Order: sequence, then C-alpha cells, then structure tokens
Amino acid sequence: MASAALTPPALIGRSAELAFLDRHFDTDLASGAALMLTGEPGVGKSALLDAAAVRTAAAGFQVLRISGCPFQRGVGFSALNQLLQPLADGIPALPARQAETLQAVRGLSEEQPTELLAIANAVHALLALTAAEDGPVALIVDDVAWVDRSSATVLGTLARSLRVGPITVLGASRTGDESFLSSIGITEYEVQPLDDVAANELVSERFPAMTARVRRRLVAEARGNPLALLELPVPLNSLQQTERGTLPAALPLTERLKGIFSTRVAALPDATRKLLLLAVLDGSGELHILQRALGAPDGLAGLSPAERAGLVQVRGGTGRLEFRHPLTRSAVMELSTSEERRWAHRALAAEFPEGSEHRARHLADAAVGPDDQVAALLHEVAYSTLRRGDAVGAISTLLRASELSGSGTAKARRLAEAACLGANITGDLRNVRALLDNAGHADPTGLGSLAAATAAASELLNGEGDVDTAHRLLLGAINTHVWPEDGETVEDIFREALNTLLLVCFYGGRPELWRSFEEVVRRRRPPTSRRLLPLILGTFADPAYGALPFLDRLDHLISGLHQQTDPVRVFGLGLSASYTDRLPGCRSALRRVVDDGRDGGAVALAIQAQFLLANDAYASGQWDELLEVTAEGLGWCETHDYRLAASTGHFQRGLVAAARGDAATAREIADRLVSWGNPRGLGALRVYAAQIRALSALGGADFDAAHRLLRALGTPGEVPHFAPQALWPLLDFTEAAARTDRHEESAAHVAAIRKSDIPSISPRLAMVTDAAEAMSVPDFIDHDLFEAAIATPGAERWPFDWARICLAYGERLRRAKAGGAARVHLDAALGTFERLGAAPWSARAADELRASGIPVRHLEPAGSELLARHTLLTPQERVAAQLAATGLTNKQIAARLFLSPRTVAAHLRSVFRKLNVTSRGGLRDALTGPVR
Repeated sequence: MASAALTPPALIGRSAELAFLDRHFDTDLASGAALMLTGEPGVGKSALLDAAAVRTAAAGFQVLRISGCPFQRGVGFSALNQLLQPLADGIPALPARQAETLQAVRGLSEEQPTELLAIANAVHALLALTAAEDGPVALIVDDVAWVDRSSATVLGTLARSLRVGPITVLGASRTGDESFLSSIGITEYEVQPLDDVAANELVSERFPAMTARVRRRLVAEARGNPLALLELPVPLNSLQQTERGTLPAALPLTERLKGIFSTRVAALPDATRKLLLLAVLDGSGELHILQRALGAPDGLAGLSPAERAGLVQVRGGTGRLEFRHPLTRSAVMELSTSEERRWAHRALAAEFPEGSEHRARHLADAAVGPDDQVAALLHEVAYSTLRRGDAVGAISTLLRASELSGSGTAKARRLAEAACLGANITGDLRNVRALLDNAGHADPTGLGSLAAATAAASELLNGEGDVDTAHRLLLGAINTHVWPEDGETVEDIFREALNTLLLVCFYGGRPELWRSFEEVVRRRRPPTSRRLLPLILGTFADPAYGALPFLDRLDHLISGLHQQTDPVRVFGLGLSASYTDRLPGCRSALRRVVDDGRDGGAVALAIQAQFLLANDAYASGQWDELLEVTAEGLGWCETHDYRLAASTGHFQRGLVAAARGDAATAREIADRLVSWGNPRGLGALRVYAAQIRALSALGGADFDAAHRLLRALGTPGEVPHFAPQALWPLLDFTEAAARTDRHEESAAHVAAIRKSDIPSISPRLAMVTDAAEAMSVPDFIDHDLFEAAIATPGAERWPFDWARICLAYGERLRRAKAGGAARVHLDAALGTFERLGAAPWSARAADELRASGIPVRHLEPAGSELLARHTLLTPQERVAAQLAATGLTNKQIAARLFLSPRTVAAHLRSVFRKLNVTSRGGLRDALTGPVR
C-alpha cells in the first residue's frame, strides 16, 4: 500500500481546507464519495493531497496515489498501473477473467487488454476486495488532467460507479482543465490563495532573515500563491533579501515559476509582448503613455491577444491597464532581451519632461556605460527620494549614480554620500568602511570630503565612541566645505554632518564641544528657509537658556508632524521635544520611524526614535512599555553595531531598575556606563550613571550618597550652559540637599533655576520647581508651593514626579502633626508608587502612613477592577474622593486640601460620574482596597 513515509510540513493558513477534507474522509460518510480540488497553478493543491494522504492513513484508510504526468499522457494505462502496482498481490484472488484482464493491463500477459468497461469492473473488484480485507480505501489522484486517456476512461467509469463500499476518491486539477472527473457531476472544492496573514507567516518561517519590507513586496507579487511565495525568494541574494541590495522592478522567476507564468506570454505575438514590456517598465498603467512610447496611433491594438489570454485587463472605471497576476510582469521581463529592455526604457524616458524623476530612472536603466549627465540627474533623484522618507531607495540610487559616473571624483563623492546616509539613517554601519574604501580607490584625494568625513565620524562615534577624533574630523570637513559643491544638491549631507556633530557634542558632554557646534551653526548655515538646527541647538543642546524663544515654533512644527514623511526631520523635532517635555506630541510620528526601521528602512533613526519614545514612557509612568521599547532598540544596536547609541537605552533601563528597587541591576548598568564612557571622554555617560545611582540611593533613603553623586555633577546655584541632562535630576538634588540639611545649597539651586526661567519651559518643570522650592525651606511648610505643585494641570501625565511631591508634602505634614492631611497625600503617593512598581518608594510612603497611626491600604495588582477604577480619576479627584469616603464634608475637605469648597464639589461631581456612584457610601465601596 502506498502511504506517506514522513509527515509533510505543517500547512500554514489551510485549517479550513483540512477540516473540509477530514469531513470528506469520515469513514461513516465517505462510502462512494468523490471530490475534486481545483485552483490556479501553485495554489497548494498537491500539498493538500499530501496532507490528506497522511491524515487518512492515520485514520485507518489504505492510501493509493496516482499522479498524472504530461510526458506519459500518450502511454496507455500508465496512470492505472500506478494504482495496480501496490495491489498486485491481491490480483490472483480475483475471478480468473478479471485477474487476467488486470495482468494484461500491467503488461504481464500476452493477451491484449479487453474493453475498458471490463477493466473498470476488474479494478473496482480489486479495490472492493482490498477494502474488505484491509479497511477503507482512499484513492488520491494528482494532476488529473494529465492522466493518460485510457486510464482516465477507466477511472472515470470507476468514479461514476462508486455507490457502495468504503472507497473514496480525491482528485486535484487546475481550474478550467478538462479531466475524467470534470463531467461526472462530482463535488468540486476550489482552493483559494493564502490570505496576507498566512502568506507573511509562510515566508517568515521559510526565510527568517528577510526584512519585512522585502517580504511584503513578495507577498504582494505572489498574491497568496504558495508556490510563488516559496520560489520568489530563491533567485534573490542575501543583500536583496535584507534590503541592502536593490530589488528589480519585476522579480525574477525560477524555472518552476517560469513553467507556470511564462508559457502563455511566450505564445503571444511579438507586438503584444513589446507592448506588455513597456507596460511593465512604466508601471503606471496609463494607456496614453504606452501609445506615445510605441509611436503608432493603433499600437494599443496589440493588447487584444493578451486580453483574450486573460493576462491583462483594462479597468472600466480608471481606464488603466492591469496585469491579472503580478508574476505575469515577471514573465514578460524574463522573456525579453537586454536590448529590448533598453529600447523600452529609452522610449519611456522620452515621454517625461527634463528633470523628471521618471525620466532620470529610465535613462539610467537604459545606459550601458558611464554617463555623467544621467549620473547627475540620478544624484538629484536620490535626495528627493530621501526626503520622501525612503532612505534605502536613496542609497540604492546613489550607488547606481556612482556606477554611471565617468570621473573618479564624482564616483568617490557618491559612494561617500551613500556611506554617510547608511551610517546615519539606514543602519549600514558595517558597510561604511567598504564604501569608503571603494571611494578611496576611485579618488584617493577625496577622502576629506564632507560626506566621507561624516561617514567616518559616525563609524568612530557609534563603534568605538571616539568622540574627540570624530569631533576633529567633522569640524575640519565642515570648515573646509565649499557650498555649493559642483552645483549638485548636498544640503542633506551637510545636515547629516551637523546632526553627527550634534551627537558628538551631546555624548561628549563638554561645554567647549557645544560652543564649537554653536559657532559652526552660526557661520555655516545651509541655504534653506526650513532650518531646524538653530531650534535644536536652543531646545536640545541648551534648553535652560535657549529653549524659550523657540517654543512657539516648536509647538507649531510638532502639530504638523502627522504630515511629515522625512524621518530625519521627525527625529530632529523629537530631539527638540525631549528636554522641553513635548514628546507626547511626537509619539505617532516617532512610531512611524520605528515601524520603518522594523521594515528594513531607516534603522539608525529608528533606534534613536525608540529611545526618545522610552524617555516619554519613563516620564509618563509607562515603565513596562519602556522596557519593551528599549529591549527592541538595544537588539537593533547589537545587530548593527551601534554601541554608543545603546548607552541611552541602558540608561533608561537603569532608571527603571533604580526606581523599582532592583539595586543590583541599577548598579551593574551604572558601572558599565562608567567603565565604557570614562576612557573615551563620554561625559554624558558619567551623568547617566550618576543619575541612576542617585535615584537608587534616594529610593533607599540614603540621602548623603545621593547628594554626593549629584553634587559632583555641578555647582549649586549655577545652571550651566549646554547641560540638558541637568533638567532631569532637579527634584533629586533638591531633595538630597534638603534631607541632609544643606538647605542653602538647595535654595541656591532653586534660585538659579528660577533666574533662568526654566519653569516657563513646561508645566512639569514648573511643578518640580515649585516642589523643589518648598522642599528647600527648612523652618516651615510652604503649603502654597506644595499645593501649587500637586495641583499642576495635567500632573497625572508625570505620575512618578507627582507621587514624589505628594510623599515629600505628606512627610512634612506628618512631622508637623497634621496627620489627617498627611495621610491624604501619603495615600495618594503610595497608590501611584504601587501602580508603577516603585517598591522602595512605596515602602517609604507606607512607613510614613504607619507612623501616622493608620492601617496601610494598597491597590490590587495591575489589571484588577479596582486599579481600573482608580486610574479613571485625576490625582486631586482621587484625594478628594478618599476624604469624602471617610465622611468629611466639602468644607472640611477644602480645609484639609487648601482648596475652595466649590472646587471640592466640582471634583466630587466628576468622581461620582466616573465611578458611576450616587452617594458617599458608594464611594467607600468603589475605593476600598484590601488592608495590608
């Protein structure tokens, strides 16, 4: 008996089809049943037959396989012999006449086979005997249309005569093919192409290294055809599969796919194939372009044979030409010669105006050798492609322009620009050295160019973190750069040079580096009216002193980010927003940059966008999300060798570890940052490490250690220029100084902050400044400042900072014997800390509450109904509701919270609506949590 020796691979996206086949072979229902699978070539019919063979064998069927073959269609009974061979031992048990008939069919008798009806009866008898002795029989026939004529007649007769007995037939044939099962009225089941989800899963499983963008291209071309999905990647090299190499306009076909899609194209008249080639290379489907390119008024008549063959159609609504299957385009390309393709590109180029991107690309594809004019056109196209957000396409275009460059200088310049964009945008850091070496071979004198210097500086900075060498290299190239360069567009390269210098200065963390950057921006501004560099310099490099004049413009630009396609510009605005507390407005745009990186696009920018989103997640208390975001970003850093950029992700994870009380992880991260950053002069990493260690010390109430760490970063009473990180630990230093009785230092620090008008930058900075000033007062509780900080509009957007302020206020109130008011703020702090998972801070708040003489309550774990109810409320609503639940009147609550009774009433109305309660007794039920 024929049966599968090995289980075939699990079929993806075929659960419905397999369930249908299982029902067909149900032993209680399958007697006399026949079923035909139909579908387009390569859709997976044979795979389903293989799966059915395994499943039916496991269910107790005796599986018999027949496969039609086009080369044996003229050989009589060739298919029938595939059925008889495994049943040969049972033939002698048949009546003598039937046994002789089957032996004749097998060619083992001198007699000639008798009439076909007798043969069909003998086969039926043999199958019935087999079923009686060994169980039900499943006859599976693949490629039914290619079964030889005599076998087809016998099998057709057999299928029509299945009335009784456990014999079941399953066949498969292409849609529209005539076969012995086509006209006998049996059930047909059309196998559909895979949906997009299953198609992506199939390609991902078989080709895991392929980038998402390439995978989507293949899925779109294959249209769910499993054979095409598995065959299309085969001709692609590793660079093309990972989108480091250019994909052709029409994907190449393997021999198996050619056999499916090229046959009908090859049968078309030459004029029709010529017209289809123009349509493939044009890609727009516009008939008027094809007609003009042909240069004949009746040229479109050549479409008729292709339309009749079902290869193309003209849409009635749009009037555009469409290929019914994308792989037909590939077949057209496969069947054309190189000269035919060059002719088509030249003809199409003539239909587009001078300066057109389409014209430039067609001329480049038609070129057979160096052509400086076309190379220059392609160079401009590369940067228009970059500004549309397709950095990978821009680099591919630059590399093609370098191939067409006649002079070594032009070739080297374009190779260097490709290296620069690769290092700074697409994540091709590992390819930078090879591109620069090729540029050096093309023009040994050109390695001092701005593009080459920027690429080399990026390699140094992101690889070994050599800040000083990268700084010297960039400054020298920027200061000697001639603008414009040979009349070609290099504004984007100048922008990348300054962006790289910006990161050099940030990670270097030294004022003299920033001053050199400021001087460069002042003297070497690129000729464009849309400069972001002065804005970035003010808001990111020196926010304490430079942000305020730019905030209105920054807000305006952020409001338009939803329309922005240039990932470099999105990243620049994200930097500007990072220290001015405007990252929430950049979230969607930054996520688009990240998605582009996931798809194999601008990976280097996606890494930076990930860490900007992580900054936002930390400030907004989305710490679990931060850990997910940084895990992906750090994985990219490791894959693409971005060692310095990874330090920001480690810093963010270190902050969360410190805040949550994971002292060992926080210490390990801080030590790693210092050990790698100090030998390289990376001052930012030293600040990162100090902030992690100080936060860990504050959580554990080790205020002396926290003060020592933060005091080493600056002088109290001074807010240094070009120290953006100084805005983050503002609350940390003030608390550490105040809790170690260094009130003068704390007051001086707050005074310097107010003098530089830092609170005007954002509500968060105003909130922490008020709180810091209140903390720095040694002799009394400044209720006004504490209450102003706690009541900051939108304070819930910064839960960790807000809870720390509530804790500080509650601590002072308790020590002043104002236990009732203290409990309100301490309880609010405790609830927030617990939701964040900030264990050491929760412990501090809980200790204070216990000292106030009340049982400590806490919220149930995240995801509970109680937590969901609490998160509906703003911080002030939550505090007012908790007091109201104890039975206090609005007037009493107002006195406790230093609010007006009218404000308390407004808060409670909002609470009642959000919690869907109608009484203060209902508040108790809605807010009560288990006592710890």
